[in-house]
Amino acid sequence: MAGELDERKGVEDPTLGSNSSSIQNEHHHEEIPSARLALLGLGLSVGLFLSFLDSSIVATSLFSIGTEFDDIKRVNWVALAYTLSYLGCAVLLARISDVIGRRDAFLISYIVFIAFSIGCGFAQNLEQLITFRAIQGVGGSGLYSISMIILPEMAPPRLLQALAAVIGVIITLSSVLGPVLGGILAHYASWRWIFWINGPVGAASLLLFFMTWPKSQYLPDLERRSWRELDYLGSSLLIAATVLVVFPFQNASNATNQWGQAIFLAPLIAGLTAFLAAFTWSLFVDRRWGDKIATALPMSLLRDRIYASAVLNTMFLGFGYILTVYAFPLRCQVVNGKDALIAGVMLLPMLGSSAIGSAISGKVNGKEDRTCETLVVATGLVTLGCGLLATVSGSVDLEPKALGFLVFVGLGFGLAVSTTTMLAALQSSIRDHAPAQGIVAQVRVFGGSLGIAASSAILGVSLQAQVGGSVTLQQISSVEGGGVNLAPSDLAAIRRAYANAFREDMRVCTIIAGIALFWALGTYSRQRLSRTGRRQQQVREEIERRMIAAANKRRQQENVEQ
Repeated sequence: MAGELDERKGVEDPTLGSNSSSIQNEHHHEEIPSARLALLGLGLSVGLFLSFLDSSIVATSLFSIGTEFDDIKRVNWVALAYTLSYLGCAVLLARISDVIGRRDAFLISYIVFIAFSIGCGFAQNLEQLITFRAIQGVGGSGLYSISMIILPEMAPPRLLQALAAVIGVIITLSSVLGPVLGGILAHYASWRWIFWINGPVGAASLLLFFMTWPKSQYLPDLERRSWRELDYLGSSLLIAATVLVVFPFQNASNATNQWGQAIFLAPLIAGLTAFLAAFTWSLFVDRRWGDKIATALPMSLLRDRIYASAVLNTMFLGFGYILTVYAFPLRCQVVNGKDALIAGVMLLPMLGSSAIGSAISGKVNGKEDRTCETLVVATGLVTLGCGLLATVSGSVDLEPKALGFLVFVGLGFGLAVSTTTMLAALQSSIRDHAPAQGIVAQVRVFGGSLGIAASSAILGVSLQAQVGGSVTLQQISSVEGGGVNLAPSDLAAIRRAYANAFREDMRVCTIIAGIALFWALGTYSRQRLSRTGRRQQQVREEIERRMIAAANKRRQQENVEQ
């Protein structure tokens, strides 16, 4: 049914007719006062910002952390532990919010995030820090996915386009500012403040959210699910799949000649098998129990060509964008001799253009559905930017044109983030709104994690080709901290390896973004409803579903009584 509805787009839904007002009344909730809505949105936005910020804030401080704990070889796990748990739990926590409610799910996630952020700051060894980061990532995953659900649900229809733009700005702002703030805190204070800062900022945001949560008459009429309805097997398979696919690529950068060995192949094959099992299980549940089980991957969404295409586009764009955020500052530090702070500041052109792109997307899609056209332009800009970045030379002096090329990548990603947020809300039914946003959130991080993993693997191969075993891992890592006890020839070889790896990164990103362009075209539909018409259609479908469910329940009770 969802697939048919997605293709049947025209002007207003003619089937609503005179019943349109009564349908709206049945699903109506009072509009939240503007001041309360603004404060609530601020509390949510800060949580979303902090959760995404922590996925990149340690990038410019890993050398300092590894030096303090005298463990450069394993220090990448400080970043990887957060990323894997953050990535794996997004859809599950979105589904849990259907059971315990959006407010409680957000509060629990925030408390976990704050508590273990502070714990990271007090870690006495690398093992403690990695463990605390993994648990912090679970809380961050909830903040990310549940914020993406609550914000569109609470906002009145007239503000949805502006809200999508704000979400896009927050995501792009946090991903770019992460290395900048990390560099500032590590430079002027200590790397521990990277985690401690989440305490006071998060607590203030949490209190603001709790105090401004609206009363029941202002909340949308959402049907709660029970714990029995959760898809535990599907969620577990999805977590295993995402973590196991990313892990071997990340791990491969720490050693050489792993590609054909069991340590690389075993988790990769297991992860791909888990993906297939999760999809097969969701298909089985859909055919056997239908809507009675809240599957991790709802078939109603996966059968929707437009939504599925947008999800794949999001994954491939996340690959290129987050890889660039990770690799460009690293290149500036090693090849161009910039310190961590300046290397992070170099990303500011991307930040500004991302914010502009998010605002443009909200304006363009404000009344009419132009999501396909916006996604095509967005993906084209990212492809162009990555292709141009591949032409930057490996000279010690950074070419100014590189900063201009970053603008294309940022503008395209900003357009895409806002657009996919709106598209997920338009294409999903009211009942599937939480998993629809959760899946988009998870695949964006999944794509970015694959991008970082690919970049790490490419760098490992490049270093092996340029320096072989003549330079230790400690000496290579020290280049990011300014370089110590390195012969000029070794330093030049390391810089050459990083420059070559970055060019190869951008070539890969260009190819991946080209694939994303294909999926952007897959979101096209000749007939489209206006935003108002689509909202009316969603309300009608939800009311019909509830009426059918209530009738079936009455029949079952009557049969039991007889």
